[in-house]
Order: sequence, then C-alpha cells, then structure tokens
Amino acid sequence: MLDIKMIRQNESDVKARLATRGVKAELIDQLLAADQQRRDLVVKSETLRQQRNEVSEQIAQAKRNKKTADEEIARMKQVGQQIKQIEEKLKEVQVKVQDWAARLPNLPNPTIPVGPDESYNVEIKKVGTPKEFTFKPKPHWEIGEKLGILDFERGAKVSGSRFLYYVGLGAKLERAVYNFMLDEHEKEGYTEILPPYLVNAASMYGTGQFPKFKEDVFQIQDQDLTLIPTAEVPLTNYYRDEVIPTEKLPVYFTALSPSFRSEAGSAGRDTRGLIRLHQFNKVEMVKYCRPETSYDELEKMTINAGSILEKLGLPYHIITLSTGDMGFSAAMTHDLEVWIPAQNTYREISSCSNCEDFQARRAHIQYRDEKGKLNFVHTLNGSGLAVGRTVAAILENYQNEDGTVTVPEVLRPYMHGVDLIK
Repeated sequence: MLDIKMIRQNESDVKARLATRGVKAELIDQLLAADQQRRDLVVKSETLRQQRNEVSEQIAQAKRNKKTADEEIARMKQVGQQIKQIEEKLKEVQVKVQDWAARLPNLPNPTIPVGPDESYNVEIKKVGTPKEFTFKPKPHWEIGEKLGILDFERGAKVSGSRFLYYVGLGAKLERAVYNFMLDEHEKEGYTEILPPYLVNAASMYGTGQFPKFKEDVFQIQDQDLTLIPTAEVPLTNYYRDEVIPTEKLPVYFTALSPSFRSEAGSAGRDTRGLIRLHQFNKVEMVKYCRPETSYDELEKMTINAGSILEKLGLPYHIITLSTGDMGFSAAMTHDLEVWIPAQNTYREISSCSNCEDFQARRAHIQYRDEKGKLNFVHTLNGSGLAVGRTVAAILENYQNEDGTVTVPEVLRPYMHGVDLIK
C-alpha cells in the first residue's frame, strides 16, 4: 500500500508514475478528495470534543457553586449528537479511503522500462545456448505421456482440466528437482520453512492479492481461508504485525509448497502440459531487509534463481519487466525465462520482485533503526523455481531421439543414480 501522506505531497509524480501502470488520474483525485474529507471530519470532531470538555468543566464549576447550568447541559447534548454523527460519517469515509488506497498498485521504480505490456520488456542477460537437435524436438507432455511418467487424462478425470498425475520416475524427477532447489538455497543462507497452505484474508491482503484479485484464487466456502496461490503469502506474512529486531535483518526464507490458481482469463492458453496448471509445486524465496539494501538483495535473489538453471544446464535469459507487465505489488521485477525447444521460445520460470515497503505497509511489518525509530522493512519475493515448468524444460532440453530423457547430472544423486528415463 502506498503512503497516503506521500501521495498528497507528491501528487503529480504519483499520477505520472501510476499512469504507466494504467491507473487513471481520476482515481487518485477521488482518493485525495476522500482523504481531505476524512481529515476535515477529524478536525471537526476534535474541535467539538475540545469544546465539550471546556463547557463540561464550566458545568462542573457551576454545580460546585450551586448555580444552574441547564442551558449549557442542553447545548452539550446537542454537541454530543453532532460528535456521534461526525464519527459515523468518519468511519464511512475511512473505509472508502482504505478501499481505494488498497486498489492502487505499487509505484514503479523510475529506472524500469515504460510500456503497457510485455512487448516493452527489456532483456538484460542471456545464459547458455539452446541445443541444436538432429530431430524435431517433441513437447514435454508428449514425451511424458509416452514414457508413462505424466498422466493428464486421469488427472482430468479425477479433478478436471489443468490437473495431472506424476507417475513413477515422473514423481521421482519432480521430487528430485525441488529437493535440489531447496538444498541450493539453503547453501545461500535461506532458512527452509514448511508453511500453511491455507491462509486468512488478512494474509492475502498483506501481500496484495486481496481485494483486487479474488477471482484468481480458490477460497473455502463459508470460511476465512484461501488456498495459497504462492508460498510468498505465508512467508511474507510470517512477521505480519511485528517489529523485526534489526540485528536479524536481512531475513531469507525459502519454501516448497503447492500453488493453487484459478487461471481466470487464461482460457485457450497453454491448455496442454505443465506450463499453466490449477495446482503446481513451486520453491519460493522471500526476503525482508532494510530499505537501503533492497535492490542489492534483488540482484542476489535473481542470481540465486539463475544459478539453479545453470546447474541444471538449462538455457535462459533475464528480462526486466515493463511498468505495464509488472505484478501489482512490485516496484521492479526481473523475470527468468527458460528455453522450451518445442515452442522455440523462452517461457517464464521465475519472477524476482522488489516490493519495497508496499507489502510491509499492508502487513504492518517494521524494524527499529539505530535511533530507535520504527520503519517499514522492504520485502522481496521470487520463484526459485516453478517446479513443474522446470520439469517441462528438463524433458524437452534433455530429450533423446529414441524417446528417452537424460537426467541432468546434478539430479542423479536425488534420483538414486538413475541417469536415463526410459
């Protein structure tokens, strides 16, 4: 959430920067008008309360002197009614201000590319060279089905479209991938967490999924519980409503969890395979840090994600997302996209984002500086990596002409020595 005081003091700049994210100036005008109304009501309420306190003292003095104060008492009853009416109106306006402010996305970092969509993203690094096959590479779902390690048909029968079963060496490969990722992140100083997979609305609000993106998730009917769309939610809310001791910063967390997404608006896109599912495993990285170090931490996190791909021998590139393509809570995002041979293109496998203090304000996560002053931390999150998409990339990049798949060397200890899926 953006600081309303900051918006007031930097109205033109905020309007200009949020315009690059598709926010109309009228929405900010409405927010500021409501905020001014709120501030005016607060002044009126405080003025009347002060007046009531002064007259109440006069009434008490009159009673001590055996004098009548009926006129003042009657007037104070009216003042009391006025205060009550103002307080009721103030509650309504505060809800309106909070709701409008909660729907504003984060301010984009001034250095990122400006543009309405992904076509304005900028490539900043390319790692590895895509393999030149002597045969036409098959898509991963075809490879997996022929090997008997991916079963989309039974997944659809049991749960519906965009679900599947991993079978035999397919399940073992998935497990090998995420265990490898967790071990690598632990080496980089991340503390492994096994988080809840159901969270309350306050947690979804804290990371920015609620109120704007309720249609993108699965909620439990008649309960304040939502299936997590990413482990970012429980990891970032770990310190919600807390003050983190300064000496603990920076805090690094990593977690494997299933992610549940309704994929609203994705009809007709990636209907086959592991790229876009309603349920998928993901290893997440989350950081809490002081504001002055957050962009250094973003670069480190991006390197951590890229290191996984490099050790797996998977070609990828890194792009910086444009203002129009970036997630709601992010101020800057680096996407890592892995090479998918059958599609002859790179596909997203990780987004590493610096949310600055946007989520910390919503979730009220603070630290004390050297002078004892409370400040909001900066939060960062990134996939390290999306496990199913990593499996898809392995199946396609390591496929052989005879239909077998070579297991990347770093995964073989996790596969109990299996070096070929056949």
